[in-house]
Amino acid sequence: MEILSNRIINMAESETLAMTAKARELKAQGKDVISLSIGEPDFNTPEQVKEAAKKAIDDNFTHYPPVPGYADLREAISAKFLRDNGLEYKPEQIVVSTGGKQALYQVVQVLVNPGDEVIIPTPYWVSYKEFVRLAGGIPIYVKTSLENDFKVTPEQLEAAITPKTKLIMFSSPSNPTGMLYSKEELKGIAEVVAKHENLFVVSDEIYEHINFVGKHQSIAQFPEVKERVVTVNGVAKGFAMTGWRIGFIGAPLVIAKACNKLQGQVTSATCSIAQKATVEAMLMDPTTSKDIIDMRETFRRRRDMVYKLLCDIPGLKVRMPQGAFYFFPDCSSYYGKSFNGKKIENSTDMAFYLINEANVATVMGSAFGDDSCIRLSYATSEDLLREALRRIKEALAKLQ
Repeated sequence: MEILSNRIINMAESETLAMTAKARELKAQGKDVISLSIGEPDFNTPEQVKEAAKKAIDDNFTHYPPVPGYADLREAISAKFLRDNGLEYKPEQIVVSTGGKQALYQVVQVLVNPGDEVIIPTPYWVSYKEFVRLAGGIPIYVKTSLENDFKVTPEQLEAAITPKTKLIMFSSPSNPTGMLYSKEELKGIAEVVAKHENLFVVSDEIYEHINFVGKHQSIAQFPEVKERVVTVNGVAKGFAMTGWRIGFIGAPLVIAKACNKLQGQVTSATCSIAQKATVEAMLMDPTTSKDIIDMRETFRRRRDMVYKLLCDIPGLKVRMPQGAFYFFPDCSSYYGKSFNGKKIENSTDMAFYLINEANVATVMGSAFGDDSCIRLSYATSEDLLREALRRIKEALAKLQ
């Protein structure tokens, strides 16, 4: 008799975490590995946020918080949504969870029944499909193209909708491509959604503050779909707070209450100290905060440098990302080529070739639903990025 449930046996491991673990393993063996696999800012949490956490400890905020989060934090998040996004979410429409990943998982759990279809434009963040499958839903992938900046069109979305469609999930700015949707593009999607009254949207906006083209746009700004959009965000990326594990949603009240109900049975509230620190983060205006602006500008400089270096590598197709801290180059021109008897057939072969031959960790594009590409994170120093791209160029030149 099988010990483990079919649910866990059939669930895929997170490929991004697997490649990061592989890089750490090789480093422990003494290999000089440069990791471009992990999606984590290489900055420290802002000082005022850390001070708020220290004060929370001194003030004895060490007991169980309310399941959906402290009232002052939900009020601060409500104010943040209004200030930054023009969205009116009352505190009772907000649920604070242990990271954006839990927030996304819970939304899928409370909305999706077995057999429901969930539209996921590809490439997508690795965990979306597993969240859907765990809920018994059916992921419906809509392939986007590099030429269209990896963005789904209203026409593609309309063509994918069936009577079983319950949800569409996407991120903007995007992990893994770094692309983001403009207000006009989101309006086109909203107009399609508005025509289908049983269709909901999960908008993952965790990279909101790492945006190189102007004001961030949320699909919930359009009144015709506002009551069918769940806006997911958190502090991991924009505030360099990955380890604090704070994510949150702004949602129609019925969905927020359902997530609160589920969370009450699964984890209850998230860390009290991290919540108090996040209140301070929510007070930071991204248009004036030096920490946010400096981090964004550092990422912009790295993006520009990495773009030039990638464009200098023959055979790669590259688009300039508009946000986040990733490149998603098409490397399929190297498929079918070999080095030392090892043939590159797909993105998994490519990722393992680069980590073994170049000592550079990337992530295979198949993890994100596009086997033509690999993902590179530029959340590391300029010196390491230059060396990593030099190694990649050298390794790819060996393939014949």
